Amino acid sequence: MNSRLKDRVVLITGASGGLGEKIARMAAASGGHLVLLARRKDRLSRLAAELEASFSVTCTYYQLDMSDLDAVTTIFSKIVNDFDRIDVLVNNAGFGIFRTVEEAGLEEMQQMFKVNVFGLIAATKMVLPKMLAQKEGHIINIASQAGKIATPKSGIYAATKHAVLGFTNCLRMEVADKGIFVTAVNPGPIETNFFDLADTSGEYVQNVKRWMLQPDDVARKIVRSMLTNKREINLPFWMELGGVLYRLMPSVFEKVAGSLFRQK
Repeated sequence: MNSRLKDRVVLITGASGGLGEKIARMAAASGGHLVLLARRKDRLSRLAAELEASFSVTCTYYQLDMSDLDAVTTIFSKIVNDFDRIDVLVNNAGFGIFRTVEEAGLEEMQQMFKVNVFGLIAATKMVLPKMLAQKEGHIINIASQAGKIATPKSGIYAATKHAVLGFTNCLRMEVADKGIFVTAVNPGPIETNFFDLADTSGEYVQNVKRWMLQPDDVARKIVRSMLTNKREINLPFWMELGGVLYRLMPSVFEKVAGSLFRQK
């Protein structure tokens, strides 16, 4: 699937389910040794055992809540000390809750920013010195089309993904001449358990189900891009095209596509 990953070390946050689990499986199938992090230790344990048995790779796992920055520092310090190198960091952990700005609670706002933004930045800062010392590495940040096209009822979530894109673009320029690749992944809605929390009514999923991306397809594109100088992965194509039109003609686009934006 990606021969460049043979015997490389791939670190994935949010790896116990959904897109993170799919990325882990495909990276292991490519011969990569895995470091998996997530809150659900039981799932990580089962996944690690399965991948080691199936693909003859090493698979180390750590229980970690990415909203706890002290824990992020502690666990990542251990990883950086225990591993001679880290070749790929996939910042996948994240969640969203779809509510209007009026309805959104301050506590859930804080939690989304802690996981989606602060945890991602903290993980990157912990791994970056090792990659700089190696003079190579790849940081992949899972952002969202929501970071490019804001829609009603996703104000807080979209704000976190705008932040991720801003951080990613800045970091890419800072390390461009240091052998480190930085990629932003901007998918539209993916058919995973993300929506169990984001869309508790099920209304949004029902409205957009025919357009939802399959996690295997997204994971495959991400794994194939590993250790290549890929700036962005944007899925699906038509949604990225909409994003371009949105940036060029925002007022017109909001007027024309307003009904689609209100699918939540």
